[in-house]
Amino acid sequence: MLLTIDIGNTNTVLGVFEGEQITHTWRIKTDARATADELMLAFRGLLHGREVTGVSLCSTVPAALREMRTMLGRYYADLPTVIVEPGVRTGVPLLVDNPKEVGADRLVNTLAAHHLYGGGAVVVVDFGTGTNIDVVSARGEFLGGAVAPGIEISVEALAARAAQLRKIELVAPRNAIGKNTVEVLQSGILYGFAGLVDGLVRRIVAELDGDVTVIATGGLAVLVVEHCETVSIHEPDLTLVGLRLVFEKNT
Repeated sequence: MLLTIDIGNTNTVLGVFEGEQITHTWRIKTDARATADELMLAFRGLLHGREVTGVSLCSTVPAALREMRTMLGRYYADLPTVIVEPGVRTGVPLLVDNPKEVGADRLVNTLAAHHLYGGGAVVVVDFGTGTNIDVVSARGEFLGGAVAPGIEISVEALAARAAQLRKIELVAPRNAIGKNTVEVLQSGILYGFAGLVDGLVRRIVAELDGDVTVIATGGLAVLVVEHCETVSIHEPDLTLVGLRLVFEKNT
């Protein structure tokens, strides 16, 4: 059983694979202050006796990655472990000005997107702490993309900076024309981000040749994807699939 771990700025997503089939997933809060021993207790509680035979992980949080290394070395030292970082084989050519700037999660998403839907170019929209739009060529090359603010940090910024606004439940309002504070915020956030994504994707697709598949992933994708006109596929476990593929390439 392969354990895959995606450590993001806001949440950490874990998944276990039996062969190519993902059987369980969990989403927990990322805490950069958590110690290796605390991580061990959390993981053992989630795994609940399942026998892990390998680990594959990526991280965008250096402090969390440091403690994760310690935890794996202390409690899972006998397991094959792959951490997506320089020197690890991904098979993804990086056609950007500075390849070192490309986050591990974006590399992994590129690999998974090309593996699953690589008949042509692919655009991956990752709704996380930031809204990342990554472009993958028909040959599996990472071409670059765009980054916009994330949904949750936008809501938090509005609530913090505007005295009469507050945090709301992110569900679709009755109409685009809101009739109260909650509805106007829901309309602006959900339909606004859907419009932002559609606008960026259309510009990106116009610069590509041939058919383009647009995939949505990330923890907040489920809130917006049904309102996006350009997104054709929702793949919530895309990063975990990529981590499985990286593990297979390196072990």
